[in-house]
Amino acid sequence: MNIQDYVKNKNPKFVNAFLQLWDITQESIDSDFECGFSYGMPGYNVPLSLYPKGYLNRKDEAVPFLGLAIQKHFIAIYHMGLYLDSDLKEWFETEYKKVVPTKLDLGKSCLRLKNPQHIPYPLIRELIQKMSAKEYIILYENQYR
Repeated sequence: MNIQDYVKNKNPKFVNAFLQLWDITQESIDSDFECGFSYGMPGYNVPLSLYPKGYLNRKDEAVPFLGLAIQKHFIAIYHMGLYLDSDLKEWFETEYKKVVPTKLDLGKSCLRLKNPQHIPYPLIRELIQKMSAKEYIILYENQYR
């Protein structure tokens, strides 16, 4: 599957914004992450070549880091760094309030963007750039030992 196939039957209200977020992700993410599809969505993982232990010690499954999805009523960005790094999450929450007029809708790792007109693209770019694969592996190891 490729990105064009992924967006083909998705809510047209979100397709252009999603594609812009995907481009930003590809331009901004640490080159040690590996692009692919998992859990039915495009995203980036820590490749097994970099972390051979695998996700939850499954040696055949890469550790997920970031996923983007078009859901029925929003675009979702699943950023595991927000879940594992409280300082990063606090920074993001503070910066989001400065640039977006609507309330932040953030779960443990899921940022829900309901209005394409209010997506803070530069902030999302900065968020993605803030964590390398090697930094993420350290956080992941500390969480799941």
